[in-house]
Amino acid sequence: MNKIQQFKELHQSDELLFLGNAWDLLSALTLEKVGFKAIGTTSFGIANSIGLTDGEHIDFNRHLAIIKSIVDNVAIPVSADIEAGYGKTIEIIVNNVLRTADIGVAGINIEDSLKYEKGLSQIVQHSKLLEKMRTALDRHGFKDFFINARIDTFFQLENPLTETIERGKVYVESGASGIFVPGLINEEEILEVATTIQSPLNILSLPGLTNCNKLEKLGVKRFSFGNALSDKIIAYLESNIEQIFSTMDTSHLYVNQ
Repeated sequence: MNKIQQFKELHQSDELLFLGNAWDLLSALTLEKVGFKAIGTTSFGIANSIGLTDGEHIDFNRHLAIIKSIVDNVAIPVSADIEAGYGKTIEIIVNNVLRTADIGVAGINIEDSLKYEKGLSQIVQHSKLLEKMRTALDRHGFKDFFINARIDTFFQLENPLTETIERGKVYVESGASGIFVPGLINEEEILEVATTIQSPLNILSLPGLTNCNKLEKLGVKRFSFGNALSDKIIAYLESNIEQIFSTMDTSHLYVNQ
């Protein structure tokens, strides 16, 4: 069984897939070491680690090289966060997806937020992209490659539930393997989305929404924490560096070792 098949099976298990999010090789190796069964990259964390902001400001080749360094050095499946695809046309985005698959990842996150203007991609346009993506992947030997369709309605709309469900159904019909709805936090709404859309639901960790066991009971199949861990690590790093500089003393680095 290859990694694409392994990753697909993890979404079909009775157990929720707890996906660890990495932003460099060290974080990926650590997630694997402690027992995570799969890794998802975080575009926010990757951009932050090299001094850039999120939003496709990193050159795609550089982004892909960082993801490849993770894929080449871990034994577990890796899903790549490629934001909205790093392109202004369907053709460019589909080619970028194929390039991402070629380096050995088992899946991707692809979002419906627009990067070059405000708002969400039109449903028809985004579903066409997903169809082209699925067809191209199948033709190039990447059957069962996991397309996690991120729906950003809860970040951009005032009353997002109805459109979230509409988009989710259309995206799945267009070739998405699962849906990712960051910002969805209400338990009743989570249950409704999970039971209405016949596809694995990925939820993002947020304050007050942190427990895998509770989410599993609501029908969630995948849970990830995005850039929360990288933010925590960077904050810890800054705090320690500030302490070193302000005290001109490194003794606290050796406490509790």
